Amino acid sequence: MATVDLGAVEWERSKVTNQDVNLLKKLGLMKKEDAIRFPSEESYPNPPMEYRVSFVDHLIRGLSTPIHDFLRGLLFVYGIQLHQLTPNSILHISIFITLCECFLGITPNWILWKRIFCLRRNGSHNTTYNIGGVVICIRTDVDYFDVKFPDSVQGWRRRWLYIHEEDANYVEHNIVPFDGNAKIQRRHSWDAEASEEEKKATEALMTRIHELQNTRGKELSGVQIIAYFLRIRVQPLQARKNPLWTYAGENDANRLSKDLTVKDLEKLVRKITSLNKKDPVPSSCRVKPYSSTNPLPENHPTMTSLPPLPENGEVEEQAIVAEDNQGSSFHESEVAGSHKSAASHEKEVEASESTQSLPPAVSPKNKRKRDDAEASGTSKPEEADPSSQKAAYDPYLGTLISS
Repeated sequence: MATVDLGAVEWERSKVTNQDVNLLKKLGLMKKEDAIRFPSEESYPNPPMEYRVSFVDHLIRGLSTPIHDFLRGLLFVYGIQLHQLTPNSILHISIFITLCECFLGITPNWILWKRIFCLRRNGSHNTTYNIGGVVICIRTDVDYFDVKFPDSVQGWRRRWLYIHEEDANYVEHNIVPFDGNAKIQRRHSWDAEASEEEKKATEALMTRIHELQNTRGKELSGVQIIAYFLRIRVQPLQARKNPLWTYAGENDANRLSKDLTVKDLEKLVRKITSLNKKDPVPSSCRVKPYSSTNPLPENHPTMTSLPPLPENGEVEEQAIVAEDNQGSSFHESEVAGSHKSAASHEKEVEASESTQSLPPAVSPKNKRKRDDAEASGTSKPEEADPSSQKAAYDPYLGTLISS
């Protein structure tokens, strides 16, 4: 049976409700007058100048502009656009950034990310998706938080809108302009693994994550992390003036709104997780997060490792895996197995594919070249140089120390 490409037919007129708008206002996401624009009658996105396409369900899971450099780097290195990530994938990134900044006391770390996550297609044997066509998966051999994602995020594709893209330091580091016709091309970077040296450098972090999950009486859970960033009213996926380990409470510069009521907080946590009305929503974390009142210990190691970002827009194209080299499609339960599922993703399935090696990223300036390469099914592969990371390995601490 021929594969059906839903790239163009997935879009339909946006159906953002008054209830959605009120939630966005309550979360402080519409505090700036031009922060969000809602489509009128169009059935296919046509964002105004300086706006990008997003979804209500992405925003309530921690997305805001200008986006965090870590998310920006993921989009570049994976060669994807925001609308191609499922809501649960967005939540995975929010949890990871909060984990790094609040409980590990480091900036979100690309090497650590590679050890924990990979990407998979969202589709079936005879159907490929564009909206939400990529899911972030926990590697099956990794001991990571059992995040209780909902099995289905009903109707999220219909709740699309336009978010204002605030200027970043460099234009080429902004979100890639929306291109609804760009097909998802599986890249080697989707399965990039940490090298043995990188694994050694991040072993202390993996050990700490294990301790956070398993220290009796002080177990940290994925739901606790979600409830925490929602409670402190800071969007993890937004570029921020200060890291979360300096969070200063009500007067923190990164807060978008006042505290949510207990009822509103619990309702929102249940909305974006699989908790039901009988499941308790944690009112605090069993492990005290780093903040201005619980500062990082003296001589706490500083680690810097962001996904490869383009320099001055001049980078080589990403290596694309030829279609005939891709594995068979499997249902999500077959791919991820047990509770370490990918991103419990809206009643759809994902393809199971594997490869290794890390290509460089794609910049907006090279987007036309990339599109030409994708159209022909070819692209120039090139290995990333691990030495380009501005960090040094400290064998005593078992960490990468920023230079």
